[in-house]
Amino acid sequence: MLFRSVEENPEFNGGMVKLYEYLEKNIQYPEMAKENGIQGRVYVQFVVLKDGTIRDVKVVKSVHKTLDNEAKRVVKTMPKWTPGKQRGKAVNARFTLPIKFRIS
Repeated sequence: MLFRSVEENPEFNGGMVKLYEYLEKNIQYPEMAKENGIQGRVYVQFVVLKDGTIRDVKVVKSVHKTLDNEAKRVVKTMPKWTPGKQRGKAVNARFTLPIKFRIS
């Protein structure tokens, strides 16, 4: 069973601050996108299973194929999350994460 909304949302260990630190450290801005000035926010949706594993990673709002692929890659390599909970029990839950690509 898969929940779209739960009483307690899945969470990256350490919360959003640690999640964005992880993304910053692990995203490799695609050269082609940099050279062409491609930037924006990619929305990636995935399922956090009861055991914290991430599955079914897909882009739900695209910017460009190179950025979309990098966003998917970095989400697929994330460590396990704390699963979402419903009535105190860990459940499979969907999560949508915006990932911002900005050329500095």
